[in-house]
Amino acid sequence: MAVPARRTSKTKKRMRRGHIKLATPNLSPCPNCGELRVSHHVCPSCGFYDGKQVVNTGNTAN
Repeated sequence: MAVPARRTSKTKKRMRRGHIKLATPNLSPCPNCGELRVSHHVCPSCGFYDGKQVVNTGNTAN
């Protein structure tokens, strides 16, 4: 059975785990209503995508 000869230092351990983190969503303002939305998704506030009404949310903006 393989046993490490030396203890893994805090630095080496943290370097290995450096990519393990939460990613923040890329939010951008909606060109129609100005609310923050995820890029390349329909705006949950007004239902517009690419300048067209895609989903009828009941909210009227502008």
